[in-house]
Amino acid sequence: MFDHLLSRRDALRTGAAAVAAAALPGFVRAKEEDAFGGFTVAIQSYTFRNFKLEQALKRMADCGVKYAEFFRNHIPVESTPQQLKTILNTCKDMGVMPVSFGVEGFSKDHDANKKKFEFAKALGVKYLTADPTPDSFDSLDKLCEEYKVAIAIHPHGPSGGKNRHRWWSAEVIMEAVKNHHELIGTCLDTGHLIRMEQLGEKLDVPQQVKVMGKRNFGMHLKDHDNKRKIDVLYGKDGGVLDVVAVMKALKEVKFGGYIAIEYEAKPEEPTADVKALVKILQESAKKLG
Repeated sequence: MFDHLLSRRDALRTGAAAVAAAALPGFVRAKEEDAFGGFTVAIQSYTFRNFKLEQALKRMADCGVKYAEFFRNHIPVESTPQQLKTILNTCKDMGVMPVSFGVEGFSKDHDANKKKFEFAKALGVKYLTADPTPDSFDSLDKLCEEYKVAIAIHPHGPSGGKNRHRWWSAEVIMEAVKNHHELIGTCLDTGHLIRMEQLGEKLDVPQQVKVMGKRNFGMHLKDHDNKRKIDVLYGKDGGVLDVVAVMKALKEVKFGGYIAIEYEAKPEEPTADVKALVKILQESAKKLG
């Protein structure tokens, strides 16, 4: 991928972070956000995991969304500065800019953690969605303070058999982070919160938002049919997510992060369903009043 991109755009020398910051004029951003009730809306690029970067970007743009939370298969953490410059120019050309990155693991290895914060800085994002080990927080405290980049812990719900992921609810995460840096919080995943009912834990998604309050920095917005164990359109086909209630809860806690639409079904070509999800989100925003 990189050789191809470099050969087409090696004349572009703009710094990576500058490209990200200057990608969209303020009035364009405001217009896009108005369609979603004032929220910054992105797509988690894992939704298009079967496609290469440019193919994924085209599909996201076709869905009418201007931001993305990228995962490492689309933008490798090991990318060189020149590769990141080229990738960000590609994003700008396609009209979809990074707002976050993840989900990434973090441990007590401070040097390894620091490399990911350096990557986030070069990419121009303020959020890293994360699955940190409990012994990573001392390192993350220092790095969040140094880089002003938030660690947004991602709950994963059931994790095989009858096991729960270590970060399975807002209450569990808040208990772990409450005495740590204020930029350590969550990126709540509504689909995985819903999946916890498979283990007998029925979580109220809007209440989970309220538990985290200002320490929820992002949201993976998806719905899930627990009977068929598959992602579905919001509130349809066995889905239970009340998008309006979730958006109202976000408004109540003065949420200032981003909402990333994520859809794990139909990886071979999810675009039509993602367009339907975007439409539902826009219609829900109109009901906020």
